[in-house]
Amino acid sequence: MKDRLNGMRVFAQVVEAKSFSAAADRLGMSKSLASRHVSALERSLSVKLLNRSTRRLSLTEAGALFYEHCARIVQEAELAES
Repeated sequence: MKDRLNGMRVFAQVVEAKSFSAAADRLGMSKSLASRHVSALERSLSVKLLNRSTRRLSLTEAGALFYEHCARIVQEAELAES
């Protein structure tokens, strides 16, 4: 469960920052680790969340729907932790 929550945190940051690099900087991790978190989340959900290219990042339809729920869950988890 904790791994999935970490993946959700990274995914939410990637969406909000519109880049893996910026999200990784905000989270204090490498870009490759951030990418691995999102890839693991996609595998565990059996769905592609992001369309990736070297120049562009966009949400899939499933990714947009998942983000709506994910952002709320991550925010609630952070409130609970504090």
